[in-house]
Amino acid sequence: MIDTESQEITVTTDPSRLDLDVIHGYLVRSYWAHGIPREVVARAMAHSLCFGAFEGDRQVGFARVVTDRATFAYLCDVFVLESHQGRGVGKRLMAAVMAHPELQSLRRMALFTRDAHGLYRQFGFGESRFTDRFMEVVHANPYGASA
Repeated sequence: MIDTESQEITVTTDPSRLDLDVIHGYLVRSYWAHGIPREVVARAMAHSLCFGAFEGDRQVGFARVVTDRATFAYLCDVFVLESHQGRGVGKRLMAAVMAHPELQSLRRMALFTRDAHGLYRQFGFGESRFTDRFMEVVHANPYGASA
């Protein structure tokens, strides 16, 4: 478990502190997980390394890493509540993710983003060098919600 503090924002990997209501409440209306069922969020969190950003006891941000903790990690579900955007919370979350001891010496860390390229570039992310190798299966509307 990691706890880091800075200017009233605490970032932790302690699962007992994560607020499923806040996390699901944001993800269900996000562009990438619109309509996601609460039980799917809970199951995803149970099988991932999760980071929560808190102001006091209130959760204001979140990041989830799907990883084998040895060779690969997929960073996803990163958000900061609108009330806390522009205050460095995203940077604090990303710094904690990138410093986590179980995410060191990986061959690759991947993510998908539509609108936060500037944030992620600050932490070493860039466009894939292997677009000719990358393949995926996409289910456009897995939760049956309209975006």
